[in-house]
Amino acid sequence: MTIRILPAVGDPDAARSLGGLLGQLPGVEPSAPVGDSTRLLDTLAALAAASLEELPEVVLVHERIGPAPALEVIREIALRFPAVGVVLVTADAGPALYSAAMDAGARGIAGIPLSYDELAARVHGAAQWAGGVRRHLGGGGDTLATGPGGRLVAVTGAKGGVGTTVTAVQLALAARAAGRTVALVDLDLQSGDIASYLDVQFRRSIADLAQITDISPRVLQDAVFTHQTGLGLLLAPAEGERGEEVTDRTARQVIAALRSRFELVVVDCGTQMTSAGAAAVETADIALLVTTPDVVAVRAAKRMVRLWDRLQVRKAEETVTVVNRHTRQAEIQPQLVARATGTTVARTAIPAGFKELQPAVDSGRMQDLDAKSAVRQALWGLAGELGLADAASAAPGGSGGGGRRGAHRGGHAAGSGERTLPGLRRRRAIGAGGPGAGAGPDTGPEALGEVPPSSSTTGSFLRKRGDRGQVTVEFLGVLPLALIVLAVIWQFVLVGYTYSLAGNSADKGARAGAADGGGAAACRAAAEKDLPGAWRGSSSISCGAGADGLFTSTVSLKVPVLFPGAADFPWTVTGTAGATDESTLAGGDE
Repeated sequence: MTIRILPAVGDPDAARSLGGLLGQLPGVEPSAPVGDSTRLLDTLAALAAASLEELPEVVLVHERIGPAPALEVIREIALRFPAVGVVLVTADAGPALYSAAMDAGARGIAGIPLSYDELAARVHGAAQWAGGVRRHLGGGGDTLATGPGGRLVAVTGAKGGVGTTVTAVQLALAARAAGRTVALVDLDLQSGDIASYLDVQFRRSIADLAQITDISPRVLQDAVFTHQTGLGLLLAPAEGERGEEVTDRTARQVIAALRSRFELVVVDCGTQMTSAGAAAVETADIALLVTTPDVVAVRAAKRMVRLWDRLQVRKAEETVTVVNRHTRQAEIQPQLVARATGTTVARTAIPAGFKELQPAVDSGRMQDLDAKSAVRQALWGLAGELGLADAASAAPGGSGGGGRRGAHRGGHAAGSGERTLPGLRRRRAIGAGGPGAGAGPDTGPEALGEVPPSSSTTGSFLRKRGDRGQVTVEFLGVLPLALIVLAVIWQFVLVGYTYSLAGNSADKGARAGAADGGGAAACRAAAEKDLPGAWRGSSSISCGAGADGLFTSTVSLKVPVLFPGAADFPWTVTGTAGATDESTLAGGDE
């Protein structure tokens, strides 16, 4: 967010000095200075007449503004334009003047000679105050809070490996694609992976801010890495032991400084609840708890919610649970997760997509995840559901990513639209009670996973279930080839059967003709007798006595195509047989 500043300086030399210093501040847009108090008030009146948003966030009033005294000018601005933060620039920074300036309505004093750090701190403090007043006057809204005091989203995993970092990174990318200024903070202090997921090598980390009591914009700028996607990254320390330096006080200071510069701050809290992570979850506008639809992960989510409740970090109803790696065949559906944890469940469930994610994770370029990926579409749809991105900016096809309205604390709608399979055993396995069901530890039959080994539910949880849709598609792809192979085999069977019929028919005809004393009629009748009808119509039979005393029979049959009687191949199969003519033998005996 850009902070607009209107300097009011009567001295030209002081105006040039102040303008040069303002030009060095990050995220600042200084206007042309006005030289007297009359022009200053007229300028502010004209801007206010157009719109509240046209007013600058900060006005710098020099002690020699004239013609009206500086304190009178400050008092007039505070009365007429309460959404503007005023900073007095003076050489006298004593307690008497400081008290008088605060009484007049100033938000701070910058001493002359001006220093970069002091001016930056006063400007950002006044801008943060002005942003809070404008949000109050504007009555909120569905969009993100802009400027100082941007929204904070804390993403926590129920256990390791549920997809916490992927969720945090993709939510930040979705908000950035929607035009927001976004900071992504890695508070997984011992094993943070945001640097690996985005292929970043940066020597600064959040641990470098641990010993700094007053985090100025310049110090924050040095610690935040600007990624090529436009995200501001505040990374976890490379040495895990340095994570102990980051306390809850450090986390609150850093988050407050980031919220004064970015419209959205996304914090990856990991899966271990540290004091810094607890501070982030406690102050977050949206607290996301990521889990997977399996018994172990849901039990871990239930424990995490109870831990937050015992430590008074956050109430269950103020937590939004995100179900990752969701499938329709899973025994545990989002509604069941909501009942088990007592939280609200996001309408958008993230599907399983290991093959889609693997190349982006291995290359360290999560920002290059395919826009057609079901995982990315669902996560960007989740960003739209939470109000972190406009609906038009969310990836198309995201399941259930409805609406821009953010899920503010205690105001998120319960997840719906998923079918929960009934069954007493599964309810016993998940635990029918919410966070308040029982004061003791997770023991007894109602605790998650306490199911007898013989239970069919336990077997179904432990059994890996494939994607039936994918199996169906693969089967349909192989089916034509299988049918072709079967057709070829069947055709070879028909060819062999036709050869067998032709040989057998010729043999019977030759024997019958020889026994009848060379009768051709008896030969043809015997040859046709056992031929199937599909082959008989296309048969050709010839019988006759030879000079060598043999009676021969020749049978020609056509080979049918696949279905006998429907069509025939153009070539024929011929069978020939011979038998001794008995009439010839009888004549020799006489």
